[in-house]
Amino acid sequence: MSSSRTKFYLDKQRAKWSGVCAGIADYTGINVAWVRLAAIIATVTFAFPWTLVAYWVAAKISEPKPVGMYLSDPEDTKFWQGVRQSPRRTTRDIKSRFREIDRKLADMELYYTSKNTSLSTEIENLR
Repeated sequence: MSSSRTKFYLDKQRAKWSGVCAGIADYTGINVAWVRLAAIIATVTFAFPWTLVAYWVAAKISEPKPVGMYLSDPEDTKFWQGVRQSPRRTTRDIKSRFREIDRKLADMELYYTSKNTSLSTEIENLR
């Protein structure tokens, strides 16, 4: 697994100021408008200097997101956001998909290797 896809980045492409809120939105999968609204509410209501300090520190220590990190594929973006949020759940989902594929392949194999007289007749007619 590529650690660069699970790391927090500033999202300069959707940035208003430094890209911190857009980066948080990209990292968590939450809509960027909700992240910005939460940041404004937190700043105005109870944590005026600390949210600005945290924003500034995050802007200084974080790297900008590499261009083309997700190859413009929404499914790829959603997958990597899921990996960041809950790697165990993502692993469990992938295992379940592979189990389902394996079950379908086993069913197909059983169908084609069983004593299916109608299938055998069709194959013999094709020869």
